[in-house]
Amino acid sequence: MHQIETQDVTTYLRELQDRICAGLATLDGHAQFDEETWSRDEGGGGRSRVMAGGRVFEKAGVGFSEVRGSQLPPSATAQRPELAGMAWKAMGVSLVIHPENPWVPTSHANVRFFVAERPDHAPVWWFGGGFDLTPFYPIDDDCRHFHRVAKEALDPFGPQWYPEFKAACDRYFYLPHRGETRGIGGVFFDDFNALGFTDSFALMRAVGDAFLPAYLPIVEARHAMRYTEQQRQFQLYRRGRYVEFNLVYDRGTLFGLQSGGRTESILMSMPPLARWQYGYQPEPGSDEGRLNDYLVPREWL
Repeated sequence: MHQIETQDVTTYLRELQDRICAGLATLDGHAQFDEETWSRDEGGGGRSRVMAGGRVFEKAGVGFSEVRGSQLPPSATAQRPELAGMAWKAMGVSLVIHPENPWVPTSHANVRFFVAERPDHAPVWWFGGGFDLTPFYPIDDDCRHFHRVAKEALDPFGPQWYPEFKAACDRYFYLPHRGETRGIGGVFFDDFNALGFTDSFALMRAVGDAFLPAYLPIVEARHAMRYTEQQRQFQLYRRGRYVEFNLVYDRGTLFGLQSGGRTESILMSMPPLARWQYGYQPEPGSDEGRLNDYLVPREWL
């Protein structure tokens, strides 16, 4: 892996963080991002940016990190045991947005690059990323728009990638103990190097660049809709599912904690408020009960 290629990825990721933060802050029009830079003992660091208490966004976290270590943690080698014992470097941008209004979906996105090396082995590298949507009161036009932008971003690289990455997203963002998907999906890919470095990097950039066009029009259309306290409480209840997934199943969270990452940055994705209610069942035919019909994979396009 040539250094210039790694630096190109770092440069893009930093610029993407800047661009996403600017877009979110402009739309909110009230709050701004606070930034904290940090470093870790084993190597590397990052920039964590959090906006809280906004007019539109109750909390939005957008983090950039570039970290390295001498040995991969178990979460990284469980699927790739041949990488055990290798030194590694990882860089990425990851974000989660928790809007105030229950009619505005939560959304998550990340793009990342990873390389593992040791003296007797050629470098092993891959890209990963994606974005997904978690509505509380789904609106079909919003779901279709989100998936349409994802497909349009991936189609220049081949017609196979959107359906493949869409299916991977449906599989990944699934809570087995609940028997439901986390939301209505999007696209997700990992361990991706199928197109060679240059084109795989271009595909990752296309996904990163597509997030704002996929998400911001939905926020703009829904953030001023009126909502009730009952709807707010349902939003907080459903946020509990988000917490469950991130703490139990998310590979990025597990990798960060197992590799000695910065806990505050790793858990930046947590909502500011969430609740759990024992034995809750929405009333049949209610708007809350309707969400269950969306928590299974479906074709949106």
